[in-house]
Amino acid sequence: MFRAILMEKGEDGQAQARVADLPDSALPEGEVTVRVEFSTLNYKDGLCLSPSGGGLVRNYPHVPGIDFAGVVEVSEDARYAPGDRVVLTGWRVGEAHWGGFATRARVKADWLVPLPEGLGARQAMAVGTAGFSAMLAVMALEDHGLTPEAGEVLVTGAAGGVGSVAVAVLARLGYRVAAVTGRPETEAYLRDLGAGRLIARADLAEAIKRPMESEVWAGCVDAVGGQMLARVLGQMKAGASVAAVGNAGGLAVPANIIPFLLRGINLLGINSVTVPYARRVAAWDRITTDLPMDKLEAMIRPATLEEVPDLGAAILRGGVQGRVVVDMKAGA
Repeated sequence: MFRAILMEKGEDGQAQARVADLPDSALPEGEVTVRVEFSTLNYKDGLCLSPSGGGLVRNYPHVPGIDFAGVVEVSEDARYAPGDRVVLTGWRVGEAHWGGFATRARVKADWLVPLPEGLGARQAMAVGTAGFSAMLAVMALEDHGLTPEAGEVLVTGAAGGVGSVAVAVLARLGYRVAAVTGRPETEAYLRDLGAGRLIARADLAEAIKRPMESEVWAGCVDAVGGQMLARVLGQMKAGASVAAVGNAGGLAVPANIIPFLLRGINLLGINSVTVPYARRVAAWDRITTDLPMDKLEAMIRPATLEEVPDLGAAILRGGVQGRVVVDMKAGA
């Protein structure tokens, strides 16, 4: 038997989440069975935990949780053996496939990555998809020429999971970081992560009529999208890039083409779901060297499996700071 967050649809067609004990026979097909030690909570998890499933969950009953880290128990694939420590993010686990809000998970071997040396399961889940995406965003900006000498780098949604890791990594690498937040109470938190200055969300949320503004940012990790992304595009320096990671501010981007034509800026989409294996390993290796572990610890909000449904609703409201780490042994 294993414990899990089980989502079931009621007579009204709305899904409800509860902690349940399930038989191992309920696990989906896959080559590797993992004893999950820790999971985490991302914005996408909040969507999956909602009564509608956020348009991501199609089949019920369902076990959500898009990330997990733990120990291999059974493997039918030669790449993994019992006792190996592994981490999983992406591949629509927790959406189309039963996920990590459980003490046991069964997945395809291709979806796993060995846990990097020196990184524990708890730390890996403090990173999770949010931090992994932030690292991919920094790598993409570097691939397109960003260096610390180029100027100030903007991070939107800076107090959230993606933003927190992006601020800490960029600061560690020597960049001057400007952090955008709508929560003044997070100032001390963001400055401790390495933000050089804070920008109020309202300062970038308003639309303007001019197609471009003064050149300000040498790069940007954008976790918001929507109107804010449109505004930021018009403030980028010539040849600079924006790595788009999230859409908490909306799916539509009311932008214009002029900054692309006259300044040659780049809008880089960050897909963390189906990243090739080699790029995944490279990103996790960079995390172990470029993310200060003391800063990572400061981001952690510990949680039990029983707390996950309420936290899922909170993250959709913008009410979660940093990284929620779910301990599968706690609250049992």
